[in-house]
Amino acid sequence: MYSILLSAGWPIWPLLIISILGLAIAIERAWYLRQIHIFPKNCLETAFSLANQILGAKSTISEQQIAELANISPASPLFACTLKEKLAGSSSDAALEELQATAQTTWLKLDRYLGALATITTIAPLLGLFGTVVGMIEIFGSQGAINGAAGSPQQLAHGISVALYNTAFGLLIAIPALAAWRGLRAMANERRRECEEFTRQLFKKLYPHDAVEINK
Repeated sequence: MYSILLSAGWPIWPLLIISILGLAIAIERAWYLRQIHIFPKNCLETAFSLANQILGAKSTISEQQIAELANISPASPLFACTLKEKLAGSSSDAALEELQATAQTTWLKLDRYLGALATITTIAPLLGLFGTVVGMIEIFGSQGAINGAAGSPQQLAHGISVALYNTAFGLLIAIPALAAWRGLRAMANERRRECEEFTRQLFKKLYPHDAVEINK
């Protein structure tokens, strides 16, 4: 493997760097976007249990309980925000406004680093093309080529290897990165739809006569 890297020349190092970065992002996002991480077992049960207590004749719920709910998972701040507004006696319009602000923060957490992964899928082939150009320059810029002679076979072989290896590595990085981005993008969208649905159900439970739309 090391001999291949040497044959590919210095343009291969930027490709290796972005490949490691892309792999790290893909692993982190796949772990973060797991359903069990966004919606732990006790998250929804706790949220709706607190909602029932708020709607009860004698509410014993405290702000500390809501704060603890907000720290359970990435989605729980949405539930905590809805409960907090109801506990404070806010109207449905005021609660919805706060909920939408909290939702924007949640969506940013779900989409985090996906833009960087998309960028990697774009620049990897370009870096591979750059390495190809460098290899061609080494071929035609050799001393033998300048003087009109045949040139060194070793120089020719090295230039060809730089060109081909970088092209191959650029595609080898871009194709899996694109597949990972599309898969993770779909996971993030699915988690977002689930957040919206569960929050809508909780909101309707607390404000039964008002519609809710948090995706704005």
